Amino acid sequence: MQALTDIKSLYPQELEAFVTDSGFPRFRAAQIGGWLQKGVNSFDEMRNLPADLKAHLKTSCYISVATIEKKQVSRYDKTVKYLFSFPDGECVESVLMRYHHGYSICISTQVGCKMGCTFCATGKSGYARDLTASEMLAQIEAAQRDEGIRISNVVLMGMGEPLDNFDNVVRFLRLAGSEQGLNLGMRHITLSTCGIVPKIDALAKLKLQINLAVSLHAPNDAIRARTMPVARAYPMEELLRACRDYFDATGRRVTFEYALIHDVNDTDAHAHELGQRLKPLHCHVNLIPVNAVEGTGYHKSKVQRQQSFANILAGYGVTATVRRTLGSDIDASCGQLRRKTLKEGGK
Repeated sequence: MQALTDIKSLYPQELEAFVTDSGFPRFRAAQIGGWLQKGVNSFDEMRNLPADLKAHLKTSCYISVATIEKKQVSRYDKTVKYLFSFPDGECVESVLMRYHHGYSICISTQVGCKMGCTFCATGKSGYARDLTASEMLAQIEAAQRDEGIRISNVVLMGMGEPLDNFDNVVRFLRLAGSEQGLNLGMRHITLSTCGIVPKIDALAKLKLQINLAVSLHAPNDAIRARTMPVARAYPMEELLRACRDYFDATGRRVTFEYALIHDVNDTDAHAHELGQRLKPLHCHVNLIPVNAVEGTGYHKSKVQRQQSFANILAGYGVTATVRRTLGSDIDASCGQLRRKTLKEGGK
């Protein structure tokens, strides 16, 4: 049985080739693309297509759809946490955030994750599969449709490691940035990685102008390897070299994500060590009070400790900010809602 074509994951030129190879006029590809850009969920919604083309599409293609399984809204800041499901029954999480400059969404790139970071809820539920480019787009479209809004910023920082799903993520980035897709400026897209060095190098060569955020979470390899298994494969010096090369290739300053964990990586000594390492780089440090995840035993640093850490980094010329916590009452960090749902379902 021939596999169905994932039509929403096709580049415009691929869609055009599919239409003409199927025996239909080239201009029909632009019509189909226009409907996909509007976020339709079925071929029947494509009202200006002839019946024979619709019939062909139904038997040869599918449109990725993200269905809202659960939705939580923070009573504090109106942050929205979605649990989306796909037709195969797998679920992922997305978080919609409201800022004065517009709406941002944090989307997932995999169902689960292989990386095994000890402070992360996602990895505790295991890895199931990669998401397609269309399934990443579908999360954004579903949130926009549900809230009746236009999303202006996208962060690939939800469930999964984006660079472990490199080809699908790059396809998503190109589609999201195209006029026929979401028409988002690449500088409005941020990709977060735990630090897969060869893939950072590959991403730098593409010069896509996206923002790169690297999960560092430690000032040295010893602490990093205890919390992030990827550090055993790619030492910090190798990772920082890749970040320097990324800046050189793209001109985009790298952001380092640093989850402050009480008595693990948040002392003054840790801050001084980190400042020494990062001062030669064009970078910014995003200090994150660690999320309380069941079973980790980790606790976030006190507020004064967070500010002291930032002040020490500033002394080395490294700019740092403490991330504002959003959606704290709805478990807004990715992986927690899916994990809770799996437990309730006995999976």
